[in-house]
Amino acid sequence: MIPRTVLPLIEERIALKPVVLITGPRQCGKTTVCLEIAKKHGFGYVSLAEPAHRRAANDDPEYFLSAHPAPVIIDEVQYAPVLFDSIEASVDRTRAEGREAEGMYILTGSQAYNLMEGVTQSMAGRVSVIEMSPLSLSEIHERKEIPFAVDPLLNNKRAAECPLTPEDVFSLIVRGSYPELHAKKELKSSTFYADYVSSYIERDVSRIINLKDRSKFEAFLELAASLTGQELVYETIAKAVGVSAVTVKSWMGVLQAGGIVHLLQPYYERSATKRIVRHPKLYFCDTGLACYLSKVFDPATLRAGYLAGPMVETFMVNEIIKSYRNNGEEAGFYFYRDSSNNEIDLVILRNGGLTLVECKAGMRFEARDAKSFDRLKGSVYRMEESCILCLCRDAYPVKEGVFALPVSSI
Repeated sequence: MIPRTVLPLIEERIALKPVVLITGPRQCGKTTVCLEIAKKHGFGYVSLAEPAHRRAANDDPEYFLSAHPAPVIIDEVQYAPVLFDSIEASVDRTRAEGREAEGMYILTGSQAYNLMEGVTQSMAGRVSVIEMSPLSLSEIHERKEIPFAVDPLLNNKRAAECPLTPEDVFSLIVRGSYPELHAKKELKSSTFYADYVSSYIERDVSRIINLKDRSKFEAFLELAASLTGQELVYETIAKAVGVSAVTVKSWMGVLQAGGIVHLLQPYYERSATKRIVRHPKLYFCDTGLACYLSKVFDPATLRAGYLAGPMVETFMVNEIIKSYRNNGEEAGFYFYRDSSNNEIDLVILRNGGLTLVECKAGMRFEARDAKSFDRLKGSVYRMEESCILCLCRDAYPVKEGVFALPVSSI
């Protein structure tokens, strides 16, 4: 098993809450981590992916829980949402009897929307939610993972721990981040993703929406992948696919619920309303899946094509967000664009300070490449050191307070 940064975070939450819910995309490693916890901490384990267990949980949830007493891990819990009320009752009964309720249940599932709806209704105050991602760069290279920050000495030290050439970066982007692809080097990524897409549409999408035209949804999925790293305009996608903008918005919500995409909201510190009404940016959570759907099957093709920049940006933004999420650290992530087309790929708001990040596929940059950073000099927040994240080997200064950093420094 590849060591997962999120494991200590899950163990920490087990000690604090009666229920821990682990969400994340299908095959990101939730079950593997849970089996490790079961072995280490003496939890029982049952998976509702097995039809017999699923039927038992739905037919008689109280009896199901008595047959699988706490502490227990219930995998793929989205198949039996009726369990939530019974779990709530079990936790409350344990507390009423004066017994310790922490660490009673660990639940996992890959459909965040349905899960969160049930959890917020049934287990408010009793549950801690952890969002799990596919492998991070640090996990792949088995080094300590820390929340990303601009610190040239530390950044150079981290980059030296896993030096990456541009060829290495493009290979990682096309390969993707799912654990099975790194545990089985002989597995072709195109084979993995073909099975993944088919399983995702049949097992997840069809459970959330009534999919009348699979071919149009597949066309939507492929178009969305080719737009990773760009602003999301529902009407443009709707026109290309031949469905309504309302349908596209609904389908995009499905992709978000399944951990396939995430949206980055625009940065506008003086008005939350303007953040909402402007277009967000679309990012696929895994570049390997985005490449497969965009018909890019090898690093050389990606590097020479028009998707090189957007895929590199997607990879970098994802890695930064993972570095925070895996450590349970909170931060606000945005992008900036003004009416003069000044753009900043990533704005990180944390502890009253702003860190600005440009994501580039090149290696050498100058002060003019960070000129958009000046647009936020009048921010009400403290300006931290910022960076151009790129494919260089070592960190170097670009201008005062701005450094070029290698992607492996994340």
